[in-house]
Amino acid sequence: MSLFGGYLNVTGVTFLMFSLFLIAALGYALGRITIKGVDLGTAGVFIVALIYGVFFYSRLSGQLKAGDATFVSSALKIVENMGLILFVSAVGFIAGPNFVGNFKKNYKSYVLLGLVIILMGAASCILCIFVGRPLTDLTNEEFTALLVGLMSGSLTSTPAFSAAKATVATEALESVVAVGYGIAYLFGVVGVVLFVQIMPKLLKADMKKERELLKVDATESRTLPSGLMHMDGFGIMPFALAAVLGMLVGSVKFGAFSLTTTGGCLLMSLLFGHFGHAGKVSLTPSIGTLKVFREFGLMLFLMGAGVSGGASFVKYFNPIYFLYGIVMTILPMIIGFIVARKLMKLSLLNTLGSITGGMTSTPALGTLINVAETDDVANAYAATYPIALVSVVVAAQLVILFLS
Repeated sequence: MSLFGGYLNVTGVTFLMFSLFLIAALGYALGRITIKGVDLGTAGVFIVALIYGVFFYSRLSGQLKAGDATFVSSALKIVENMGLILFVSAVGFIAGPNFVGNFKKNYKSYVLLGLVIILMGAASCILCIFVGRPLTDLTNEEFTALLVGLMSGSLTSTPAFSAAKATVATEALESVVAVGYGIAYLFGVVGVVLFVQIMPKLLKADMKKERELLKVDATESRTLPSGLMHMDGFGIMPFALAAVLGMLVGSVKFGAFSLTTTGGCLLMSLLFGHFGHAGKVSLTPSIGTLKVFREFGLMLFLMGAGVSGGASFVKYFNPIYFLYGIVMTILPMIIGFIVARKLMKLSLLNTLGSITGGMTSTPALGTLINVAETDDVANAYAATYPIALVSVVVAAQLVILFLS
């Protein structure tokens, strides 16, 4: 039976659902493999999804509608965006009660660290442009577009990717940006996930002590009043309302810039989480609901991004471009870590939380929460993320405008 003018059929939809559940099962199994105390965690889902995209993307396309790769890409984008909405909204609700107090105490550090990380990402991109330009057969415009795509992927920034595509002069250059983004995105995800696990081990950190320091940083928090009316037992209604308002806010454009769905949902859920209620009506989902949505959302996001990325990864992969992407991922993290620890004197977990926000890395935050065994690290992510979001979009546009 065909649906929607032949775009979907029951067999194709069933195959899509089968594929997603298979990726989830294998991905979590891969993520559980531990080597010297380090594992991929939920990012294992991304690796399996990428491999699936390399070998089975065309099969998936054929099942949904033969030859229509655009429709398959759109279907996967829906999965990815649904995951982002669930994840960032859950993070915002969880961080909300302690966010204001933590931000008041450390806001200068968060702003500066977000700027430092993105500036280092842009600087490493510019360095790679000047070093690599004599070694490539691409035109200046093509090579700059490719490297800005690599920067967007290395910082896992979809808004920067979109801004870069909107800034280049032709549709052909948009495709070049997309190639760079796809090449760098893999290490952009995995690199930050590994970084937040490796650094505490290298420093031999006492995680119990670090958790206590993190609580001290949150000097002001909001506690819920009792006796509120709950719209449903799980708190799905306020969660959905925050997501709807977040998508509306994220769609508002200021020139070429917008918060996007991710930024809008994060902002609104932070506000809901901070205030906690409107009159006698509770605006806070249960913590169990939030944890399930956070993990489920992260899983969906990684599957959607991984399968679509795998479809073009092998075709456009080039070792030297992959190396450029590694530089653009590692250098901002290392410099950001040194600045946060040595100059700003932030605690380890606050530093790592800020780095996940500065790198706009959704998967790494999920990993860090598991490593730290506390949701409080989401405060630093939520505080640094908006600064990085704006900065990386501006940086992507400026590099293209001035170096093409």
